[in-house]
Amino acid sequence: MFDNLLIVVAVAFAAPLLLGLAPRLRLPAVVLEIGAGIALGPDALGLVEVDATLEVVALLGLAFLLFLAGLEVDLDRLRGRALRITALGFALSIALGLAAGALLDTSAALLIAIALSATSLGVVVPVLKDAGEVGSPFGQLVIAGASVADFGAIILLSVFFSEEGGAGATLLLVGLLAALAGAVLFGVRGAEHSVRLRTALTRLQDTTAQIRVRGAFLLLVAFAAIATQLGLEVILGAFLAGAILTLVDRDEAMTHPQLRAKLEAVGFGVFIPVFFVTSGVRFDLDALLGNLVMVPLCLAALLVVRGVPVLLYRLDARRTVAAALLQATSLPFLVTATTIGTEMGLLDGAQAAALVGAGLLSVLLFPLLALAALRGAPRAMMTV
Repeated sequence: MFDNLLIVVAVAFAAPLLLGLAPRLRLPAVVLEIGAGIALGPDALGLVEVDATLEVVALLGLAFLLFLAGLEVDLDRLRGRALRITALGFALSIALGLAAGALLDTSAALLIAIALSATSLGVVVPVLKDAGEVGSPFGQLVIAGASVADFGAIILLSVFFSEEGGAGATLLLVGLLAALAGAVLFGVRGAEHSVRLRTALTRLQDTTAQIRVRGAFLLLVAFAAIATQLGLEVILGAFLAGAILTLVDRDEAMTHPQLRAKLEAVGFGVFIPVFFVTSGVRFDLDALLGNLVMVPLCLAALLVVRGVPVLLYRLDARRTVAAALLQATSLPFLVTATTIGTEMGLLDGAQAAALVGAGLLSVLLFPLLALAALRGAPRAMMTV
């Protein structure tokens, strides 16, 4: 029952440790985790298979990944000029993605367009921190662009590729889920006015009760379950749960500054790496090896779809290159979208493997190239 999970958890432990022992090897742990999963999977060593236990833990990992992505969205930055140009940029990404999808596979053009339109916010933010740009107007604009892309891609994937009816019916269900999210947000904010409740939460938050962590997990599972019952994707419910927590948990008095660190510890320390290793186990290596030429084509498509819209930002040359590379860095959503696409019969093994392979290369190469571009960027900055 736990044999496969044991091997996957061991890989999840070893991957970042090995990278920590070799600090000069600036390789994201997710690349090593997926690579190890491929090596252990049925197309290589055959040591791991996805059983029921691994399936459940990996699904929780996917939900936690999107939940934490929702937490990363800074709604204060998504306004004014930043919102206008990043939203326009996302629309341009979809248009370019449709053209790329038509070239790669006309039967799945829309799915490919949506898959190529997202950005890995969890990878982009640390890169901007390393460059000292996370708080700059440039960094804020790139984060805003990644946030709009993540949110838009999740919504579009849920609307057009859910299990319930057509796009119109699904859009109504998404609206229903959003209305429920608003009601929960209103109810929680109302409950916050209770001094007795606030006192109890503060008293229990750092005890064995860990009441705020339990509340966040309840919110995540509740919205994932509701989304599933409505026939929508788990990722949409999980993402909305994270966005709700972001709006509710302002913590201006700094009464519980460790909450997000605790949630990241649970997500990235337990569930999310299992999802990535399991994604590697499911990776169709034979299909990829039979059509390797698709990987560079998908990587080029990813760079064009997410990179070209950066021209709307009107940055200097080096920051334009850096922003294009960062916005074209994508892996978790590609894994999610291709999983849905293969389950629905819209993508074959070779197409899904090529898209994930391109995502692996983007996470491996693009952040390093972006950092190199930023090192020579001029001090003069645009304003958001």
